[in-house]
Amino acid sequence: MQLAKDIFSDKVEKVAPRDGYGKGLVAAGRKNENVVVLCCDLTESTRSQWFKEAFPDRFIEVGVAEQNMAGMAVGMALSGKIPFCSSYAVFNPGRNWDQIRVSVCYTNANVKIAGAHAGISVGPDGATHQALEDIAITRVLPNMTVVVPCDSIEAEKATVALAVHDGPAYIRFGREKLPVITTKKTPFELGRAEVFREGKGVTIVACGAMVYEALIAAQEVDGEVINCHTIKPLDVEAMVASAKKTGRVVTAEEHQVNGGLGGAVAEALTDAGVAVPIKRVGMQDSFGESGDPEELLKKYKMKAENIVEAVRNFSVGRGILDLVGKMPKITIPKGKTVDDLIHEATGEIAVRRNVGKNIPGMKPGR
Repeated sequence: MQLAKDIFSDKVEKVAPRDGYGKGLVAAGRKNENVVVLCCDLTESTRSQWFKEAFPDRFIEVGVAEQNMAGMAVGMALSGKIPFCSSYAVFNPGRNWDQIRVSVCYTNANVKIAGAHAGISVGPDGATHQALEDIAITRVLPNMTVVVPCDSIEAEKATVALAVHDGPAYIRFGREKLPVITTKKTPFELGRAEVFREGKGVTIVACGAMVYEALIAAQEVDGEVINCHTIKPLDVEAMVASAKKTGRVVTAEEHQVNGGLGGAVAEALTDAGVAVPIKRVGMQDSFGESGDPEELLKKYKMKAENIVEAVRNFSVGRGILDLVGKMPKITIPKGKTVDDLIHEATGEIAVRRNVGKNIPGMKPGR
């Protein structure tokens, strides 16, 4: 996998993913004149301003009205336009989820929802503005594609790709600058996860800011790191192949562990009949608080060290699974059922336990 050089050094370049979104909007606008952008008084924060400057006639300032923005975007989409709706994730898809569900997804309108300032790393803005449920509420919607890029370059690629993709989509990114770990040549395709590091010790499936943390942790635990930028549709084949290879899985996301990437991976492996232990690193059913982004990530255990800790906690369970894997297969005799074998076995145990009860000096068998 072609990643950027020296990503673990102090000199690694850091760029906010929202910058990639802004560049992607301009690139998509140049390729297709039907691309339009709507925003809710957050043009600078979401980097929609760059599209506004390049194509002023194709930009609409809606004001503080995310619900209205979704409705307007549907009308444009049904008229042949490709609207990108930009706002903070707590408002878009948070506040306008009903309009997205009924107007966008139910009609399968070609609307793109961009949720900026997602995750706890928005820091000082506090719990009310830290979107930690947005992946869950979007991936559950029929027809919706959900994308969480790992850095600015991937955010740009994802934005351009979504402009070509036909159908509702949600792209999520935070405010903080992140290490640039990919390059222009790093593969990106909607719906296809990429193995950023091969390993045999554990599968670490991550998205967004947690991909970099996963790469750091993987060095210590021989982890196979999967960049799962597309949460829906999930690349089930990649998840299954890696889980079978390593025998255990850790998911990592800057989001609630319930309903997000961890839930998606667990559901996929269960449906595929892959029985491996899974641990989920992320927000553990809690709201956030105001604070420095780095301090909050440490407090709520969304750092590389927490991924390593999750892997080390596998030790007991992995031993049991290895033991079970070495047990001989049971052949069911012709004419008998599993219930018959259970009854025979339990009956024999009962007899053994009662032997010697009434014989002096003899203890019952165990």
